[in-house]
Amino acid sequence: MKRSRFSEEQIIAVLKEQEASMPTAEVCRRHGISSATFYKWKSKFGGLEISDARRLRTLEQENSWLKKLLAEAMLDNVVLKDLGIKKMVTPGAKREAVAHTREQHGLSERRACRLVGVSRRVIRYEPTRPADGALRQRLRELAAERRRFGYRRLGYLLAREGMKPNHKKLLRIYREEGLRVRRRGGRKRALGTRSPMVLPAGPNQRWSLDFVSDSLICGRRFRILCVVDDFSRECLALVADTSLSGARVARELTSLIGMRGKPHTVVSDNGTELTSSAILRWSQERRVEWHYIAPGKPMQNGFVESFNGRLRNECLNETLFTSLAHARFVLASWRRDYNTVRPHSKLGGKTPARSPANVSGGMPPDTLPSHQTSIMKAQDSTSEW
Repeated sequence: MKRSRFSEEQIIAVLKEQEASMPTAEVCRRHGISSATFYKWKSKFGGLEISDARRLRTLEQENSWLKKLLAEAMLDNVVLKDLGIKKMVTPGAKREAVAHTREQHGLSERRACRLVGVSRRVIRYEPTRPADGALRQRLRELAAERRRFGYRRLGYLLAREGMKPNHKKLLRIYREEGLRVRRRGGRKRALGTRSPMVLPAGPNQRWSLDFVSDSLICGRRFRILCVVDDFSRECLALVADTSLSGARVARELTSLIGMRGKPHTVVSDNGTELTSSAILRWSQERRVEWHYIAPGKPMQNGFVESFNGRLRNECLNETLFTSLAHARFVLASWRRDYNTVRPHSKLGGKTPARSPANVSGGMPPDTLPSHQTSIMKAQDSTSEW
């Protein structure tokens, strides 16, 4: 609105001249105004004194100021309702809220920061983190190669290559890249209290045995005999066949003793193959103590049960077996990788072959049974499965 060149005091003085018997036309000519402007002034300021005009001007200013405050309050209410569905906890979320407010409602940065409740320094902050392109790229490559590894085990692999990020930074990058391992099945819940298992004092003191089953792509089932050293966590044997009798288990254990030495104790469940007369006769002849866990208590054989979970998660669920020979070849390769490459969290990121038990005791880090060795030699000249 165009502001008048006459103040309220001057307008009242002009009206006073007309009231003092000066003709209206003369008053308009004298002050350079039109008759329409004169009568407009008369309708608004007629009968007022200078003090009344000043008070009217003050009231108009206050009314304009109150209207402005009311409009700003209503706009703030609209903005807060718009931001009510957004979570503003982290600085990044607050930056997004301020940008949204300025873009959608046309507010200034100062006003938007006041509504969101954040300092302008936080909004203007520019991150100074170093570029982690090489680390991210290598982490993605390792996660694609080891799809069932979490960020801790991937961190062990990165440390071997000279990359040693802080564990919190590694977890942040791991989450930002979307590499979280998808969980399978339901979560196991513990009932009651558990007593910790007694760990052997050295290698070859206690072996754990168990069976794992899987199937070929044609639907034919086969079983795998798993033998684990409870102290070094080393996988001693993975024997795959369509059926594994007690006599076959005894023969495989005899072959394993010939390469690694005799254990003090063997722990297993109460399966028919492991409670047969062939196993009882073998333990008496070899003078090896055989310990059977309580029925329905698989955690009493927790070392091999944990190994079975790793085998199922990282090998069996990730591979389609075309034949029994293919299954034996894959299991032999995975066993070698498990013993010599895969880091073990309970061994401080070291592999079972590099554990203090095997290094100091002079145990062969990766020795395969005779039938597995022959299979691997036969597969060297073939193409990949």
